Amino acid sequence: MIFTNEMKNILIPTDFSENAWNAIRYAIELYKNEECTFHLLNTYTPAIASSRFMASGSSTVMSGDGARLHSERGLKEVLLRIKSNSYYKNHSFKTISSFSLLIDQVKETVEDHNIDLVVTGTKGASGLEEVFMGSNTVRIIKAVKNCPVLAVPEHFEFATPNEIAFATDFNRFFTQSELRPIFEMANAFAATIRIVHVQYEIKALTELQQFNLNMLRKYFADVEHYVHTVSELNSVSKTLEVFAKELDIHLLAMLNFQHSYMEKITREPVIKRVAFHTQIPLLVIPELGMGKPSTNKERRAMSVSD
Repeated sequence: MIFTNEMKNILIPTDFSENAWNAIRYAIELYKNEECTFHLLNTYTPAIASSRFMASGSSTVMSGDGARLHSERGLKEVLLRIKSNSYYKNHSFKTISSFSLLIDQVKETVEDHNIDLVVTGTKGASGLEEVFMGSNTVRIIKAVKNCPVLAVPEHFEFATPNEIAFATDFNRFFTQSELRPIFEMANAFAATIRIVHVQYEIKALTELQQFNLNMLRKYFADVEHYVHTVSELNSVSKTLEVFAKELDIHLLAMLNFQHSYMEKITREPVIKRVAFHTQIPLLVIPELGMGKPSTNKERRAMSVSD
């Protein structure tokens, strides 16, 4: 598999929270040795007057202007904070302040700016309410169909991802294009890939599962990799959490498709996945299928060649 050294475009939505700042800092460190353009996105929607009988006037205009100014000022402050903390000469930064809904703008930006990866912070529990990765993160993962999403836990401090877990049940055939983000991470950090299969009860693989496993082994032939079969502990999310902790995993990767582990986890009862969202960065790769390019760059290159 061939990888290009083209400049990467990374999209990082921010609401100016410490949670979002941690995701920015993680992304910068992750790509410190690569030429990157980071697109920092903040969306805003001015407060709508509560009374439908209120006449439009200067107060409504000020509300919109105030939201826009807050967004633009916040992005400028983020840029200053980046340059005073961790700044690399091979990195450039662009800001996008948009009067839009977050998910709509993320999808549009991925297309318009040829984004290779979306990096977002994930929120932990708040009071009695347990939030799995944060509702915005889950919505981004579900909405973005043509770009990987990296979810960074709220308090996670950067660690070089030289141990990467790839969770799969071998029931689906994966294409090389779909696995490309994992290959790139493994190559960039000389990482070991640990293919982890969670079983409710340990039993032999079916013929289909064995075929898919054999294909994965061929794909990963040039990368140090191991296959781990583990018994389910209460839930898939809890099992992966324990696995990651015991093997000191620095990044967990999953493909997002119907009946995948990712889908199972998002549907698990909240009480079962309480600890999962606070552990390690999660790389979620969209389903591409046979013959489809893995990135916007590849799709555009194919359209030009045609």
